[in-house]
Amino acid sequence: MKILLVHNAYQQRGGEDAVVESEAALLRAHGHEVVEYLRHNDNIGGMGRIRVAAGALWSQQTVADLGRVISSSGVDLMHVHNTFPLISPSAYWAAASAGVPVVQTLHNFRLICPQAMLLRDGKVCESCVGRAPWAGVAHACYRGSRAQTGTLAAMLVLHRGLGTWARKVTRYIALNDFCRDKFIQGGLPEAKISIKPNFVEDPSLIPRDRQGLLFVGRLSPEKGVAVLAEATHALPMGALRVAGEGPARQLLQACTGASLLGSLSGPAVVREMSGAVALVLPSIWYENFPRTLVEAYACGLPVIASRIGALAHIVKDGVTGLLFDPGNAADLAAKMHWALANPEKLAVMGRNARLEYETCYSPEVNYVQLMDIYQQAIDAGPT
Repeated sequence: MKILLVHNAYQQRGGEDAVVESEAALLRAHGHEVVEYLRHNDNIGGMGRIRVAAGALWSQQTVADLGRVISSSGVDLMHVHNTFPLISPSAYWAAASAGVPVVQTLHNFRLICPQAMLLRDGKVCESCVGRAPWAGVAHACYRGSRAQTGTLAAMLVLHRGLGTWARKVTRYIALNDFCRDKFIQGGLPEAKISIKPNFVEDPSLIPRDRQGLLFVGRLSPEKGVAVLAEATHALPMGALRVAGEGPARQLLQACTGASLLGSLSGPAVVREMSGAVALVLPSIWYENFPRTLVEAYACGLPVIASRIGALAHIVKDGVTGLLFDPGNAADLAAKMHWALANPEKLAVMGRNARLEYETCYSPEVNYVQLMDIYQQAIDAGPT
């Protein structure tokens, strides 16, 4: 099977970019030829706003580029990750014209929310789910700009009207049941949505004594940094190690309970995970499926997570970690204190987390799931 991977990379590298690289490596490791069509948001700087906005709705460059790539490579299937803003949904039409089926991974909620996170003013918002997304424009949900939000809303409305989402994508991949239900509620065709979670490679762990708590991720509001900072004030000095950078860093700088490590490499993150008693994941939005959680499970590290969205199902309370009420600093502080005081019980949860990884989130399991979805798309044929 020869696969064309399509991805619009972000200026600030994130989980989606890592997933694209991991899936490409997984496919190549199993003998598949992988062709890549990649564009990068670093190129936006040399383009005018009108050109970027117009291209987000429909990119003629994408149509021409993909036409040439498909024609020259003879791919069996096109797997799309992100199209915003440079690639655009015109990619699906290019594949359909060439008779190639399309698989789209739903990494975020962009197809039902202009801001992509179902979050507004620090709270979950579903105003645009299943509706024309003009509420998002009114609230300037994307980067505080009505103009940029309007571009996204126009893209969604245009391609809903053209039938792009319903007819030009052969199979969708949702990362869990919760997200699948949200996308169905938002109007995507239920029969076309399969479920496949993220995966990570099995880390090489050096046994270490486990001490303290760990946060790994971008220090941004949606990650729950504010509630984390408030809860951490009650912790012993340096009890929480924080790996990451971002605009909310200053909230943690004044916390004696937090030790800021800055951005770490992948191997350094694994080392930190192998030496902690629990990962703290205090997000206030509907996380689709954070790779950090899978990495923790792979390292035998239980997770203390917000009881929100998919996290409430991926983390099994009292089995693979602990759940707390989202945004509730007192509840989070209580769970962190309990974790620090009960390392033996956390160790049991860590072993359960590792078993969950082996059963559900290993590369081998993920490859079988991915091949099944690809075969379904090929059997269905192009739309």
